[in-house]
Amino acid sequence: MACKSQHINNNKSFFENMLPGSISDSSFTRQHNNSLRKNGVLPLIAIMVGCCVAATPLAAETIQSAMASAYIGNPTLNAQRAATRVVDENVPLARSGYFPQVFGNADIGYSDATYRSLGINRNTDLNPRGFGVTISQTLFDGLKTLNTVRSAKAAVKASQQTLRNSEQNILFDAASSYMNVLRDVAVTSFRGQNLAFLEEEVRAAKERFNVGESTRTDVAQAQASRASAVATLAAARAQLKGSVAVYRQIIGHDPKNQQSAHGIDHLLPRSIDAALAIARQEHPAILATHHLVDQASFSVKSAEGDLFPRLIVEGNTSKRHDVSVHDDRNVSSSIVARLSVPIYQGGRVSAQIRQNKEVLGQRRIEVDQTFDQVRAAVISAFSQLESARQTVSAGVAQLRAARLALDGIVEERNVGQRTTLDVLNTQQAVLNAQISLAGARRDSVVAGYALLSAIGRLDARRMKLKVAYYDPQEHYQAVKDKWFGLRTPDNR
Repeated sequence: MACKSQHINNNKSFFENMLPGSISDSSFTRQHNNSLRKNGVLPLIAIMVGCCVAATPLAAETIQSAMASAYIGNPTLNAQRAATRVVDENVPLARSGYFPQVFGNADIGYSDATYRSLGINRNTDLNPRGFGVTISQTLFDGLKTLNTVRSAKAAVKASQQTLRNSEQNILFDAASSYMNVLRDVAVTSFRGQNLAFLEEEVRAAKERFNVGESTRTDVAQAQASRASAVATLAAARAQLKGSVAVYRQIIGHDPKNQQSAHGIDHLLPRSIDAALAIARQEHPAILATHHLVDQASFSVKSAEGDLFPRLIVEGNTSKRHDVSVHDDRNVSSSIVARLSVPIYQGGRVSAQIRQNKEVLGQRRIEVDQTFDQVRAAVISAFSQLESARQTVSAGVAQLRAARLALDGIVEERNVGQRTTLDVLNTQQAVLNAQISLAGARRDSVVAGYALLSAIGRLDARRMKLKVAYYDPQEHYQAVKDKWFGLRTPDNR
């Protein structure tokens, strides 16, 4: 697949912006760009990131647009949204205990009776049939329905917070996969340029050997470094393919014309203490555990309702034909109040109450457990962010110094003051500095998103994603008071 020169230049500009001290500023790159293209390195990278799939330039993809795509189409996130809608239906299920139960019934049959009276045989054919309606209404159930409804509502709130947590995880995965592709594209480019440089070194070493200015050792050293560069480039390409595959899994499409990403420092707390305070109040995982405690508490009270008397009013009306003789009719109506007092249920209710109390204790422990996990995540993300920032600053200085050293050693080697091994070692130092800085840049951005997720603020609204925000309250409000109808709110 061929690309227009404009696309390749855009891709080259992307790599130049990825690291300070532009790659093209290095003397070895200026000398060997032709060899780089000859080896097909730049076209390969351009194809891998999908920057040239047509004759016209593609729209730029930013980290925010990638996160927006994941927010809309990620199947894991959509499945969690569906799970939240499932939990919403538990509220009308629980509220059904407030409403009467109405049943209709009908029957029809045939009977043939023969009997003898006063010496005369009589035969009666009847067609008994009838229909009726029964209405049952619970007046008192030990507050079981009330507490079941409260438990269901608490479960809904917990489910909504779980959904928020899933959204955070998916958005973080999207940002991380975006940065992984950027890093791996840069690393593949660096290793490709390194291979081009070493190809030129092998050629130059052979020419110097032919005129007696170097030894076979110099040629062998250059060839060994080139062979190693071929292997590491193949590994970098494989890692890039893997990152692209993960990107497609999370985002929903292959990366295309990616733009460099910047940190989100303006959204982050300035200290660990501030981050922990925000996380305790706002992290959805912690809020979900608090709602689960409420759910378990109401479940205990709901189970205790089975120990109280139950008062039910039942009304019945029916009409029957051919009950005993042909063409007779029987119409009846009744209303009955029935009081049921539990005395002994075989230990079932007691066991359920004890079980629910143990669940309540478990949920209370999980609150502390979840906070400990969130606290560890906050401290880890904050520390990683600080470390990555320092690594970036050190990496910039390291790369600048390594490039200056390489330029000087190449010139010194050309006048016989340095050996080929000196050049190869210095070139490896430049490559290591480039790769290290690319990784540090990636880590710095990802750590920022990790910290924002750890405090519970990585959501579509704060990130200002250009999407239609999903509000779980809309579905809940649509179904919580619904007492009939088979269609879902989206008409399924």
